[in-house]
Amino acid sequence: MTAEAAPRWASVLDSVVVYAQGALCRRLARGTVPTGGQVRVTGLPRSLDPDSLRARVVAASGTRVTEARVEVEAEPHDADRAGELLREVERLRDVCAAARGRRDRQLTLVEEVGALRPVPPARRKDDPHRRTPADAWLNLSAFVDERLTGLHGRLRELEEELRRAEHDLSVAVDKLSRASTDAPSAHVAASFCAVLTLDGAGDAETEVEVEVEYGVPGAVWVPTYRLTHRQGEENGRLLLRASVAQRTGEDWTGVRIALATADLRRRTDLPRLRSVRIGRSQPAPASPGWREHPAGLTDLFAGYDAAGPRPGPEAVPAMVGAAPVAPPPPAPGGYGGPPFPGDAEGHLPQAFGSGAGDTVARSRPRPGGMPRTGARPAAAPAMAPAAPGAAPPPAMSAAPPAAAPPAPVAGPPQPDVAELDYSALVLCGPDDPQGRRGRLFPGAGFDPVTAEYRRRAETVAALPLPGHTVRPRESAGSFDHRFDAAAPADIPSDGTWHSVTVGEVPVGLRTSYICVPSVERTVYTTLVLSNATGQALLAGPVEVSVDGEYLLTASLPTLAPGGVCRVGLGPAEAIGVTRRTNLHESTAGLRNNVTVLDHRVHVELANRLAVPVCVEVRERVPVTSEADVRIEERADWVAPEDDDEGPERHAPGTRLWRVELPAGGTAALDGGYEIRIPAGKALTGGNRRS
Repeated sequence: MTAEAAPRWASVLDSVVVYAQGALCRRLARGTVPTGGQVRVTGLPRSLDPDSLRARVVAASGTRVTEARVEVEAEPHDADRAGELLREVERLRDVCAAARGRRDRQLTLVEEVGALRPVPPARRKDDPHRRTPADAWLNLSAFVDERLTGLHGRLRELEEELRRAEHDLSVAVDKLSRASTDAPSAHVAASFCAVLTLDGAGDAETEVEVEVEYGVPGAVWVPTYRLTHRQGEENGRLLLRASVAQRTGEDWTGVRIALATADLRRRTDLPRLRSVRIGRSQPAPASPGWREHPAGLTDLFAGYDAAGPRPGPEAVPAMVGAAPVAPPPPAPGGYGGPPFPGDAEGHLPQAFGSGAGDTVARSRPRPGGMPRTGARPAAAPAMAPAAPGAAPPPAMSAAPPAAAPPAPVAGPPQPDVAELDYSALVLCGPDDPQGRRGRLFPGAGFDPVTAEYRRRAETVAALPLPGHTVRPRESAGSFDHRFDAAAPADIPSDGTWHSVTVGEVPVGLRTSYICVPSVERTVYTTLVLSNATGQALLAGPVEVSVDGEYLLTASLPTLAPGGVCRVGLGPAEAIGVTRRTNLHESTAGLRNNVTVLDHRVHVELANRLAVPVCVEVRERVPVTSEADVRIEERADWVAPEDDDEGPERHAPGTRLWRVELPAGGTAALDGGYEIRIPAGKALTGGNRRS
C-alpha cells in the first residue's frame, strides 16, 4: 500500500509541555489498521521539527510502530475559516484607496479654482488704453471665494472620511497581525502529516489508538503568582499562574498544559571516552556503513553532454493571452532564459510538498524552459555561420564549469556528519556541476514555506516580558522543575501573553513589622513566606491581596523547597516610631588615660492598629579590630542568629529588639554602648557614632 492510498486518521491535540523555549506536543489518533499497516496521521503544524517526531501505540496488544516519517500535504481549505480578517483588510484597503482618490480629486478642484485669474484681452497696436472693469474683477473674486468656501468644506469632510478609513484599516491590520496562525492565510492549507507503519496487527483489521509526539518552536512562558492573606493568620493562599505565549501555528484548545524549566534543545547524549593505546597496533575504527562514491561516474553523462545544448525559449515562444512574449536575451554560454536560482555550488531549494525524509533524486528544470522527458534531442540546432572578420562564437558546454576538486587526503576517506544522514542525501542530476553529477550529497533541506513558519514562530522569544518577571531558565539555576496545570486551558497561536492557572501552592505566612529608626523612622510591613512543598518556587511577580483588597505587586525571589524569604509590603502608617540619642564623654583610668564615649539610644513605638503586632527594631553597635579599643553594650537587644528568617545577611554589629505591641499599645526601648579608647586618640569622623 502506497502512502497516497493509506487511510487518513484525524488527530486531536491532547497535551502540551511548554519548556523554557519551545514546546512538546502530544496528539492522539484512533482508527482501524489496514492490511498493509500504513496510515497517515493528519493535523500536524508546519512549524514542527521533523527530527523530533515520535510515535507509539497507546493501547493495543501486539501492535507497534515500526516506522514514522513526516510528509507535507496540501489541500484546499474553507475560506470562511480564517479569511474574514483578511477579507476585511482587503475591503478596508479598497475603501481607503477610494477615499484617498476622492480627496485628491477635491484637492485638484481647489487648486483649479484657486488658480482663476482675470486675463485682459490683447490690445492692438492702434487701440487706445481702456479702463479696467473693476466690477468684473470684484465679481470674479466673489465667485472664487464662494466656490472655494464650498470646496474647502467638502475637502474637510473627505479628509475626515479618509482619516476614519485609515484608522479602521490600521485596526484591522493590527487584528490580522495578532490573529491566530492556526488558520492558513492562503487558499491552500499546507500541513505536515505523520506516515506511520504499524506492525503486529495481523491480517484482521484492528482498531488501535496512536500517540504522536513532536517538538515545535515558538512557545515561551514565565511564572506569576497571586497571594491572598488575612492579617493575624499564619497561612495564606499562593496561586501559581503562568503567562504563556505561543505562535506554533496551531491553537491549543482544551489541552492539558505542563510547564517545564528545562531546555528543549539541550544536548542529551553522553560523551564517549575512548582508550589510548601506545604501540604500533591500533584497533580498526568501526565502519559507519558509508562507502566512497564509485569511480567513473562522469562517463555516465557522456551521451548527455554529446547531445549538445538544449533549445532556448526562441524555439517555442511563450504566449500570454493572444500576444507572443519576446524571449529574454540569451545568457552567456549559449543558453536562453535567466539563470535558475541556487547557491554557488548548485544547491537547489527543496521542492514544495516533498517530505523531509525523501531520498529521491531532485534535479533542476532545464534552463531552456523545456520539461524533463526521457527522450534526448535528436541533434543540436544548426548554428548560423559567422560573418567574415567576426570573432568566433564562444564554446558551448552542456554543464557549468566545475569547481576545482579538493586536494586528496592521505588515508581512507572520512565521511562528514551530514553525509551519514542517509535520509537527507540527494542524488544530483546532470545539470549540476561535474564534480557532483550522479553523486549523493546532503540536500539543502530548505523549504521556504516551512522556514517562514519557523521564523514567524520564533519571534515570540523577543516578546517584552511583563513587569517583575524572570525567564524560568534564569531563575531555575542548575535544577529543572515541571509544573502541571490543574485544568485544561485555551491558548491561541497569536503570539501574545495569556494567563494560565497552574494550581494552588501551600505556603506558610507570618506578618512581620521591621523598622530601622537610625536610618528611617518608618515601620515596614513584611510577609515571612515559607515553601512547605517539595518543589521550588521560581522568581516572578506576586500580586498581594490583604483582607480581600489588592495591595501591591512585589517581586518574589526563587524559593527552594523548605526555604524562607521575606516579601516587603511597604510602610505601615498605623505604627509610629521615634528615636533619640545622647552622648556623654568622660575619662577613666588611674591617669585619665582612657576616653569613655557613652552612647544612649531611646526608641518609642506606638501601635494604632486594631490587632496586636510584633515589631522588630534594628540597631547597630560599632565593631573594632584595634586591640586598645573596647566596646561595652548596655541594652537587652540580641544579635541576629544565622537561622533567622530569609536569606538576609546582617551586617556585623547588628542588634535586634523584638517587641510585642497590643492593639493601641505603646512601648519604650532603652539601650546603649560605651566606647573606650586611649586618651590620645579620637574616632575618625568624630566621637559621636549615631
